[in-house]
Amino acid sequence: MANLFIIAAPSGCGKTSLVKALLKNSSNLCVSVSHTTRESRPDEVDGVNYHFVSVNKFKEMINKNAFIEHAEVFENLYGSSRQLINDNLENNKDVILEIDWQGARQVKLNMPKVTSIFILPPSKDALLIRLQGRGQDDNQTIMKRMSDAKNQMSHFDEFDYLVINDNFDETLSNLESIIGQSNKGIKHQDFSLEAQTIKHRNLLKKLI
Repeated sequence: MANLFIIAAPSGCGKTSLVKALLKNSSNLCVSVSHTTRESRPDEVDGVNYHFVSVNKFKEMINKNAFIEHAEVFENLYGSSRQLINDNLENNKDVILEIDWQGARQVKLNMPKVTSIFILPPSKDALLIRLQGRGQDDNQTIMKRMSDAKNQMSHFDEFDYLVINDNFDETLSNLESIIGQSNKGIKHQDFSLEAQTIKHRNLLKKLI
């Protein structure tokens, strides 16, 4: 039986790039493409980056219990399709959900066997530099994202694993190791919440 993974992180922590690299390195891994009510960006493709739908369509899907989780983020609605996830799992494909802590809570209620991973930045300064370096947002939006990041990071202890993204290649290797061990039914103790909380206690105090 295939496995369901949650990978969550504040905006700017490199989650999307890491997930893309995970998919590139594994033929048995896919990401659940979320539905959203936000406008698509110029480089985004419907059905590839997101399923872009109207607010009315999204609410209709909520009423039909079509989402395994859904949440409002930055005034837009996001949701993960129950049918798409189940179809992939039944086809023996491991599925990654890129969602926040709100969505993770909902998924855990629906599918208790899910494995959840939270990615943190090495510092607040590093996170700010990454957000500024993306060139996507104005200063006001970046400050809003930094404020939201603090809230997001305060929920790190609701996840099974904790990974610090200080070096991309190393972080990618760590994620691959967690997923590989999970598929064998083994918990990777090195990156468990308990071990990482002790190892990075000083960093966690500064971040949260």
